[in-house]
Amino acid sequence: MKKILMMVVAAMMATVSVNAQQMFIKPMVGGTLSTLTGQDDSKMKFGLVGGAEFGYHVSEPFAVTAGVLVSMQGAKQKDSELIMDASTSMTYLNIPVLANYYIIPGLAVKAGIQPGFMLSQKAKYTMGGHDYEETSKDHVKTFDFSIPIGLSYEFSDFVIDARYNLGLTKVNKDSKLLDKDMKNSVIMLTLGYKIPF
Repeated sequence: MKKILMMVVAAMMATVSVNAQQMFIKPMVGGTLSTLTGQDDSKMKFGLVGGAEFGYHVSEPFAVTAGVLVSMQGAKQKDSELIMDASTSMTYLNIPVLANYYIIPGLAVKAGIQPGFMLSQKAKYTMGGHDYEETSKDHVKTFDFSIPIGLSYEFSDFVIDARYNLGLTKVNKDSKLLDKDMKNSVIMLTLGYKIPF
C-alpha cells in the first residue's frame, strides 16, 4: 500500500511538473521604432513598450501566446510644404495573439493578429513660425489592427523578442483633413522573463 501511495504521489508530481512547463507568463519591456506609412517624409520615432504575455505549449515545437502591451508609437516629419518639425505620439493598448513555432530549442518564429486601442494621442508641429500642440482624438481612429511577425530566442528563462507590426487599418479618420492613408508601422524589441505556472 505504501508503494502504491508513493507511486500515485510521484505521478501527481510529474503531472503538475508537466503542466507547469506547458503554461507560462512572460513580463516584458523594451522599445519601439515606429512610423506612419503614407505620410510624406515620415521619420522613425522611438518609444517604449511594456506588458505581459500568457502562453501555452501545445506541443514541443508549438506554442500559442496572448498578451497585453502598452506601446508608444507615432512618427516624426520634417520640412513638408506647410509644416516643419512635426511629431505624432500615440499610445496604444495592444493585444497580440501569436502562434509560435520553435525551429530549434529556444529559437521561435511567430505570427498572428493584434487588435489595438488608442489610449492617448498628441501631435506637435511648427507652422508659420509658431508652435502648435493637438491632443484631440477627433481626427484619428481609436481602433487599430495589425499583423505581428517576428523571432524570439530564449536563454535561462530570459526571452529576446523582435517583431514587426504591419498596420492594416488607417490611423486618420477624416480623409478631407488628412488625405493620406496613414497606417502604423512598428518595429519592437523586448526582453522578457518566462515564468512557468
